[in-house]
Amino acid sequence: MAQVWGTNSAGGFMYSDELSDVLRMAVQPMVKFRQFCDAKDATNKGLSKGDKFNWNIYSDVGTAGTALTEGTAIPETSFTVEQNQLTVTEYGNSVGYSSKLDDLSKHSVTEVINKVLKNDAKKAFDGAAHAQFKATPLAVVPTGGTSTSAVTLDADGTTSVTNDVAMGKDHIKAIVDIMKERDIPAYINDDYYAIAHPSTFRGVKNDLEAIHQYTDGGFQMIMNGEIGRYENVRFIEQTNVAKGGFGTPTGEFTNGKSNACYFFGADTVAEAIAIPEEMRGKIPTDYGRSRGIAWYYLGGFGLVHDSAAQARIVKWDSAT
Repeated sequence: MAQVWGTNSAGGFMYSDELSDVLRMAVQPMVKFRQFCDAKDATNKGLSKGDKFNWNIYSDVGTAGTALTEGTAIPETSFTVEQNQLTVTEYGNSVGYSSKLDDLSKHSVTEVINKVLKNDAKKAFDGAAHAQFKATPLAVVPTGGTSTSAVTLDADGTTSVTNDVAMGKDHIKAIVDIMKERDIPAYINDDYYAIAHPSTFRGVKNDLEAIHQYTDGGFQMIMNGEIGRYENVRFIEQTNVAKGGFGTPTGEFTNGKSNACYFFGADTVAEAIAIPEEMRGKIPTDYGRSRGIAWYYLGGFGLVHDSAAQARIVKWDSAT
């Protein structure tokens, strides 16, 4: 249904002689997942390139180099090349409105619609990026489901263990050790990142009252939602993606003690952009009475490393 003058909730409330000049919008979360997507190598691919975006992943050499003996030829080895890809997809949404509403409203109808649609676009992109983070094959759970320090790694993307404990600082230590021992490269300098809902980090924040103290070590908050640093992990709180998944609470940890958290380093999710997000106006119909505004984007998101051996994202997970 389009925005119209004749229904208060659809636009009629925009008429009042005493209507405030301030545009007040519903509360909005900030974009958290998309800011970590690597789009630098894809932004110039643009149009006329097809709907697939590919990248190569080069392995180490099959046989390591070694000391040589005089008179013996240098050994010859090789490496393998894997290729991953994402599909470029259309994204968008629109709001229609009547010319009567536009002509009689005190507030600019187009300004209001632009604001609500831009908020919608941000959430859509963050949800699409989150879906790729969620696809990581590496998942950790507290050992036995209840350990307050040890974690168990699953490398097939699923776990059969129900997570029945709140995340604590000792879990973070164990996860960081796993990431370092798997040679997952840091995101910035020597630091990893972790993204979760505020309640998932509550136990950690209670354990570490100084988690916000960047200045003592010369660190600065540099990403949206960043709240602190511990064990070379910078923590990001997000509320854009619902607990358990984008747009639905299904999958939320049933114990209510914790929820999904993503620990990651560099080179995690790629974004290929053919047409960056933009606002578009509808060509008026019905002799100019029916109008509309839309946002549109042509691009896509993909997990850069989808094999367990090369994965860069570790998910704090649960079977239920």
